[in-house]
Amino acid sequence: MTRKFNEENERIKRRYRHFLREAKGCDMATVDKAADAILRFERSTGFKPFKRFHIDQAMTFKQKLAAEKNARTGAPLSKATIDSTLRAVKAFFLWLAGQPGYKSRIAYADAQYFNLNAKDARVAHAQRDTPFPTPEQARHAFDQMPATTPLQRRDKALFAFLMLTGARDGAVASMRLKRIDLVENCVYQDARDVKTKGAKTFTTWFYPVDDAYLDTFRAWVDFLRKDQLFGPEDALFPKPLMGVRNGSFACLGLSRDTYSNAGKIRVVIKDAFTGAGLPSFHPHSFRKTLGVMSNDHCKTPEQFKAWSLNMGHENIATTLSAYCPVSSQRQGQLIRGMA
Repeated sequence: MTRKFNEENERIKRRYRHFLREAKGCDMATVDKAADAILRFERSTGFKPFKRFHIDQAMTFKQKLAAEKNARTGAPLSKATIDSTLRAVKAFFLWLAGQPGYKSRIAYADAQYFNLNAKDARVAHAQRDTPFPTPEQARHAFDQMPATTPLQRRDKALFAFLMLTGARDGAVASMRLKRIDLVENCVYQDARDVKTKGAKTFTTWFYPVDDAYLDTFRAWVDFLRKDQLFGPEDALFPKPLMGVRNGSFACLGLSRDTYSNAGKIRVVIKDAFTGAGLPSFHPHSFRKTLGVMSNDHCKTPEQFKAWSLNMGHENIATTLSAYCPVSSQRQGQLIRGMA
């Protein structure tokens, strides 16, 4: 029977997870990804003790990753996936080389054998155009969304909120009513209860998008506060309240709880676009839509700085590099327009 774990390895991996969480300050998602990568390496060695590490194991691991298939699609693993897996294992062995009982067995230089070759590394880190909806596509998909039932109204308001704020899906899923200010038209993304990236706290004022989005979102908040009697601590986009009706399991209304993750948010946005006959887009792509719209709205460096801060970026360069894409075709148009 194939061995499933090594007790000595498990003990040192537990210490490494504790190091990542408590010393490096990594979130649990990062810790889990590192643990998965290390487990992948262990499987490739037949769960041999880390103390018996040899550089040949690193080279064999790279070969196995190159030959591995994606479990969902059946396609070979992408260079980016291979690179991130190898970097996680490399970081572990760099840490391991300084631990008692391993110093004399693993050299810091040994970890370098987990590097990809230069050619594959360039492929893994190459910047590629990511599809995102145009403002016209977003409005078309939004108009096609039904708004008859409370859940349908919730989904349409969710779409509107993404266009108004460009908030990340994790933040949207965890948002509560108390963070919404319809007088100042802003949302306070407080990291104490909103799942923002890097636990950053900041205020986002509603972007100058089509009035239809703001009208829909305002109507939804009023519906929650006045008709459903939701309070400040209740979810902005609540889960359905499930129960038994006429002997069958059914939706009885709206729960007051937030979603634990962003899975439902992604499904809502995907269905909105595909239901309108458009390509499938995910919630994060709205940030690129808003990034492109900044070209039309921002006339001064100060205005662009405000637009960038609204997205939660302290550095304008982050907004420019990640959310203001310039395709090859657009690049040509701009250069020709300068003549």
